[in-house]
Amino acid sequence: MRIRSLGVIDDAVVELSPGFTAVTGETGAGKTMVVTSLGLLLGGRADAALVRIGAKNAVVEGRIAVPEDAAAAVRAEEAGAELDDGALLISRTVSAEGRSRAHLGGRSVPVGMLAELADDLVAVHGQTDQQGLLKLTRQRQALDRYAGDAVAGPLAKYAEAYRRLRAVTRELEEITTRARERAQEADLLRYGLDEVAAVEPRAGEDVELAEEAERLGHAEALASAATAAHAALAGNPEDPEGVDASTLVAGAQRALDAVRAHDPALAALAERIGEVGILLRDVAGELAGYADDLDADPLRLAAVEERRAALTALTRKYGEDVAAVLAWAEQGAARLTELDGDDERIGELTAERDALRAELGGLAQALTDARTEAAERFAAAVTAELASLAMPHARVSFAIRQTEDPEGVEVGGRTVAYGPSGVDEVELLLAPHPGAPPRPIAKGASGGELSRVMLAVEVVFAGTDPVPTYLFDEVDAGVGGKAAVEIGRRLARLAKSAQVVVVTHLPQVAAFADRQLLVEKTNDGSVTRSGVKVLEGEERIRELSRMLAGQEDSETARAPAAALLETA
Repeated sequence: MRIRSLGVIDDAVVELSPGFTAVTGETGAGKTMVVTSLGLLLGGRADAALVRIGAKNAVVEGRIAVPEDAAAAVRAEEAGAELDDGALLISRTVSAEGRSRAHLGGRSVPVGMLAELADDLVAVHGQTDQQGLLKLTRQRQALDRYAGDAVAGPLAKYAEAYRRLRAVTRELEEITTRARERAQEADLLRYGLDEVAAVEPRAGEDVELAEEAERLGHAEALASAATAAHAALAGNPEDPEGVDASTLVAGAQRALDAVRAHDPALAALAERIGEVGILLRDVAGELAGYADDLDADPLRLAAVEERRAALTALTRKYGEDVAAVLAWAEQGAARLTELDGDDERIGELTAERDALRAELGGLAQALTDARTEAAERFAAAVTAELASLAMPHARVSFAIRQTEDPEGVEVGGRTVAYGPSGVDEVELLLAPHPGAPPRPIAKGASGGELSRVMLAVEVVFAGTDPVPTYLFDEVDAGVGGKAAVEIGRRLARLAKSAQVVVVTHLPQVAAFADRQLLVEKTNDGSVTRSGVKVLEGEERIRELSRMLAGQEDSETARAPAAALLETA
């Protein structure tokens, strides 16, 4: 991370180890700004008071390595972000006026997007931070992962039956709650289909009738025009002296036939005139037949108009033309068949729903049994861890409950509420000392105790929780000596399967770190780029000496610091 103008930090770079990183320094040196910076990158609330006095804004930039198939990477790419060589670049800017901006993979995004990714990237444990395992859903998910195949098998079967039951229930509710509407729809369809059946329209009939009506309505004019055209082409028997086109063309052809032998070009023209004459005679014959066949019967016209009116009544209700009316009738008949089968379908769906609810109850019981068995093993393991973390009398347990619901499924003789993951409400409980009643861990532990409980939980769950990074703040509150050594040992164990970052005052914890970062102020009270540095060799022994005895330059203090580091 790079941090600029945030609190006491002017400009600093924090390099975290892939394993266990301890952040140390004097009280007030700015160690908590590391936690605050990570919180901002994870979508935490922005506060103008965080901006360094005199600066326009505070900026935190982070580079988080994520596999391309990880949930966070997939969600980021859906938001338009791009991975940079397998890493996700995140930046957060907070202005002195309190405005906040976020960027993810080179793209501006809502701050809520960072919070959405947070659960899959970093688990923060501290008094003032969001703590993933305090969420009941996360506790159940973690327990299920801890249980392994014993829960995964029945959970997969349960989830499939649950999805099917939801689909069946939705369809059944639609049919039964909309019974009146569906009955009305069926009546309307039946009436419309009867109307169409009574008329019996044919595809294209409306076009044919329109043409026929146009012809019958102008029969006299059409007959007169055809007769006149025929006379012009073939002559009028009542006027033998009249000149017609066929006679003129025949004369032209005779004129050319007399000389066509003398010029092939003229012979070709004569042939074409002969074709014209044939065409004129054909057209004249068709005109004569058209005039003879033309029906000017007013009764036929009335019948055509009556038929067109019947078709228009259908197209006004069911489609823009007869073809559309026929298509509506086909679809309506299929829909009516479906609606008429409602009673039979309701019976089928009801039987299937009842069978699925019974199956779901059995699978839910198997899930509860598997979770109960895993919870006992989990509680014993965490309680054993707490005994070594200065909480020897603390006891951890799981409350696995179900809620009565008359609309639920039957499990163990009770009708209980159910959801996509079963019927169980899973909650982690803590009794910090003998005689204390088990209470939810968020309420049953102080800040320091809570961090140790979370550490114990994370150690037990190591390898089962997909979160790649853990940040512990105040995990060492109120402990020292041997208990502090055990905290450091367990953090190191957790760091074998995940990245661990710890802000600590205890040398026993810091000694176990793969990398130790020192945060220190300059003379003017700020933390600059050189104020966050990686400690190695003698520098690390010197800082552990300061943490042990407050005497970093004392040879007497350096000896136990070196021994502590070697032991760790």
